[in-house]
Amino acid sequence: MIILISGTTHTGKTALSQRLMEKYKIPYFSIDHLKMGLIKSGNTSLSVNDDEKLTPYLWAIVKEMIKTAIENKQNIIIEGCYIPFDWQKDFDESYLREIKFYCLIMTAEYIENKFSEILKFENVIENRITTDINKADLIADNRLNLQMCKKFGLEYILIDKNYGIDIEL
Repeated sequence: MIILISGTTHTGKTALSQRLMEKYKIPYFSIDHLKMGLIKSGNTSLSVNDDEKLTPYLWAIVKEMIKTAIENKQNIIIEGCYIPFDWQKDFDESYLREIKFYCLIMTAEYIENKFSEILKFENVIENRITTDINKADLIADNRLNLQMCKKFGLEYILIDKNYGIDIEL
């Protein structure tokens, strides 16, 4: 089984992946680690500010990792914001049966009411170098992700009142 966890920055993708790894003993892979490894090693000329170019670049690698894991009957949780919303087009039905996708989305009300708390937990799993996120951008990014999930018929988890996310496998 492949579990894909997507969402915009600060939605708790890595924290959820860590909890699922501990609960189900399934390893997880952070696409951010792949991104930083490629950038720091000089294997790409892209930078951390090239999000629009990074998604297709990283996804070309990640989708083949997913296929390899399925072919080898291995389970893995893959998390990151670099999963395109049209990801399903890259897999035939035999692969799709083995993939579960979840997008974490915070409502505008949640962000308005909990913004300082969201920032407080941004380093709970990973140490971020800088935080330049603002409330308006976070609301807009989450709203866009919700629209895209609906457009592509993807499963999403709405974070509205309390942050109590769990996924039962």
